[in-house]
Amino acid sequence: MSQIVLLDTGILGMVTNPKANIQCEECKQWLNSLSSRNYLVALPEITDYELRRELIRAHKLRGIRQLDELKELIIYLPITTQVMLKAAELWAKARIEGYPTAHSEAIDGDVILAAQAVLIQLEGHSVTIATTNVNHLSHFVSAKTWEEI
Repeated sequence: MSQIVLLDTGILGMVTNPKANIQCEECKQWLNSLSSRNYLVALPEITDYELRRELIRAHKLRGIRQLDELKELIIYLPITTQVMLKAAELWAKARIEGYPTAHSEAIDGDVILAAQAVLIQLEGHSVTIATTNVNHLSHFVSAKTWEEI
């Protein structure tokens, strides 16, 4: 059983920021330490999309290059039909139980990310999402700030 860390958008933004502050630098060091602690790190396509669209909008070419470089170094998890079917289940469950994670007409990136984590867990792996948004994601899967992992 592997220990896998999925990067959420906020964390991804910190580790690919070319104008990093102290917190970003510490987050990068944390990311680099994961392999020596026997974690696999994965970049879900939904978090790539959420960060990339903002970098494109803001014409942040260096950030896009950093993101592309990271994609080559870690596991990339594409969005599949199976992920979207699981996301639809999670989205409906969240609303039925009274904890929606986004506006009802929004494409909910958090449930897509959570769906990927759930499916990886079903394969027998231990999965934690490294996030700045623990509240939304922890309804579905293990979610922690990077400092807690």
